[in-house]
Amino acid sequence: MKTRKKIGMIGIHTVLLLGGIIMLVPFIWMILTAFKSPTEATQIDPFVIFPSEWLTGAFSSVSEKMNFFRLYFNTLLMMIVRIICAVVTASLAGYALGRLNFKGKNICFALVLFQMMVPVQIFIIPQYLMISKIGMLNTTFSLVFPGMVTAFGTFLLRQSYIALPRELEEAALLDGCNIPQTFFYIMAPLTKSGMIALGIFTALFAYKDLMWPLIANPDQNSMPLSSALAKLQGQFSANYPELMAASILACIPMVILYIIFQKQFIEGIATSGGKL
Repeated sequence: MKTRKKIGMIGIHTVLLLGGIIMLVPFIWMILTAFKSPTEATQIDPFVIFPSEWLTGAFSSVSEKMNFFRLYFNTLLMMIVRIICAVVTASLAGYALGRLNFKGKNICFALVLFQMMVPVQIFIIPQYLMISKIGMLNTTFSLVFPGMVTAFGTFLLRQSYIALPRELEEAALLDGCNIPQTFFYIMAPLTKSGMIALGIFTALFAYKDLMWPLIANPDQNSMPLSSALAKLQGQFSANYPELMAASILACIPMVILYIIFQKQFIEGIATSGGKL
């Protein structure tokens, strides 16, 4: 029995190790390509993995073409504002849909589910028209606008509030708390893990958002990293070492954020039961 259990554990760890290696291959390829010449990066030879000469010209070239400090600032600002707006609005809506009784509650929740099932590309034209009408194109607000209210976050926090025992609200009512006091002082602090998970998902969604920034904010001074990287891709050709060098530099903020908030990141994903 012990031998069978050991064999099973070895098999599980082998599969996990192979999966980890497979996921690391694109990142390793990205790093190695950044140090190659354009000719060497595009040659078809599976046995040539490492560059014959480690070149750093791609990093200096993209640093001259792109203002990374400005791109970092725009991206981080977009992520922070989106996280704040998403957590606040989703907490309020999730509590209302999960704990309160009012007319039209089921209809409102059905609309939330409907928005989650519909592809986000359908909302691009209405959102663009709204931003255009108020004259906010090519601004940071245009980047933040689609993520200010999130149906996914509302659903996620609604489930967190539903999981809390009803006795908490009954005790708060006996102590004289009204609905806002019950929400702010008792219920909201107990859903901290769900808020952290929502913040993580919102940050990732904002960081990798590509289509909307290219449409609503093509200005060089206010575009985020995703759209700036897309503009490095030429119509007929691409300088892959420069593209990979820019991708490495673009990964730096998320790596730093993960190192700083590693504990919260793991706890938020584990407690929410979600996956990236």
